Amino acid sequence: MSERGAGFGPFLLGLTVGAVIGFLFAPDAGEVTRGKLTKKLRGLRDLAEEKVGELAEGETGPAALPSAREELERRLAEARRRRRTGKPARAATEEVAEEDEPVA
Repeated sequence: MSERGAGFGPFLLGLTVGAVIGFLFAPDAGEVTRGKLTKKLRGLRDLAEEKVGELAEGETGPAALPSAREELERRLAEARRRRRTGKPARAATEEVAEEDEPVA
């Protein structure tokens, strides 16, 4: 007998025992439980829609974050400016470290 087939019988027994215990100790009838579950799922759906709306407003609003390309172009322009002015490399890395710190 293989190792794979040896666990299937106990699995089915556990599944059956769990289902019977679940039916015996269910706090409410099926309709009531489904109603509660539906209400909670609708609340979660509404919350998710609200969060998506907030994110969408943030991306299109006036305080929108720059795109990755715009951010790279800005950093490249700053690096070129620092290179032309002869600013020390250490000061430049300190500025970048300050810029890269998370805001949230």
